[in-house]
Amino acid sequence: MSSVNRKPWLWFLLPLVLLALLSLIVVKGGTLSRMARGLPPIEELTVDRVRLAPDNIVLDVVNGGPDPVTVVQVMVDDAFWAHTMTPDRIVGRLGRARIEIPYPWVAGEPHHIKLVTETGVTFDHEIAVAAETPTADAGYFLTFTLIGLYVGVLPVAIGLLWLPFLKRLDRRWIHFALALTAGLLIFLAAEALHEALETANRVAGAFQGTGLVVLGVLVTWLVLQGFGGAGRREQGAVDPAAQRMRLAFLIALGIGLHNLGEGLAIGAAYAQGSVTLGAFLVVGFMIHNTTEGLGIVAPIAQDSPPIKTLALAGLLAGGPTIIGAWLGGVAYSPLLATLCMAIGAGAILQVLGVLYNAVERETGSQLWTPLNAMGVAAGLVLMYATGLLVAA
Repeated sequence: MSSVNRKPWLWFLLPLVLLALLSLIVVKGGTLSRMARGLPPIEELTVDRVRLAPDNIVLDVVNGGPDPVTVVQVMVDDAFWAHTMTPDRIVGRLGRARIEIPYPWVAGEPHHIKLVTETGVTFDHEIAVAAETPTADAGYFLTFTLIGLYVGVLPVAIGLLWLPFLKRLDRRWIHFALALTAGLLIFLAAEALHEALETANRVAGAFQGTGLVVLGVLVTWLVLQGFGGAGRREQGAVDPAAQRMRLAFLIALGIGLHNLGEGLAIGAAYAQGSVTLGAFLVVGFMIHNTTEGLGIVAPIAQDSPPIKTLALAGLLAGGPTIIGAWLGGVAYSPLLATLCMAIGAGAILQVLGVLYNAVERETGSQLWTPLNAMGVAAGLVLMYATGLLVAA
């Protein structure tokens, strides 16, 4: 046997070794520096997080550009201001730094910050409404836990109570409920994808915000599709009731991953003082998310699942809102928010495919009846209408 056949991994490593050598020659050989001679550096600096304490502003910045950035001056409200910068004024590619500015900011007022580099390039950041960042203590986490309960866990649990009503419907109306669930999920997927792309615009350029959205959506879809495929290959030997329960839990998982991103956004907005969670807004979230519970129980409307199973599904769908609120309040970043929203969108898209297959098995050639089409439309309209309360 030849050495090629005996050691195939050598041929796998050869291109990698050659690529590493070529990269070393390009970087160390001075080729790039000669090409860039006389050209100014390309600078990019993104404010990742802002924290406000009494008479103090703290900025966390990240360099998403190809060249190092040296910050030499900081302006607050059009005035140069004293500051400290750690670990260093020079922020390398993908590097991070913290800028502390002793400034008497005014609660409820906007403040404009401008970072000036040694080349004269400026980077602006607007604090729309100044508010002190809460301290991350037990009371802080309790607040976000209650927020997650009010806008995530309890509304989903309330929505699960539609199960007895659905059990009394005849077959065609069960199909209508499943179609309505599809409409709910389509709206949630579109909402998550929109929010992911919107947040991606605030991600440092080197992290490729749009690419991160594509990566999060497709990898999540592929992972769930891969693990879900094993069950479908043996679907002939599986109890139909078990298949329906599996679908309900998949829907709960997709909704839960979406709610993780929603909780992250709520926690970050609350911590940064950019949203006041008044009673009307909380009620709006509750009404909007209650419809998610309906989507979970629709596939199992003809079954009699135990209460603990329903509780587990409800916790899977609503519980991530609490985790998201914790993360948003303590460690929010546009990168994390974009990834969470993309994962939620990918999960819901995969669940939509499973739901489509389930409804197709149930209805056969009668999949797109006028009633089922109206169900999808009703789900979309319902989510849009309840979403208006949240926007308010």
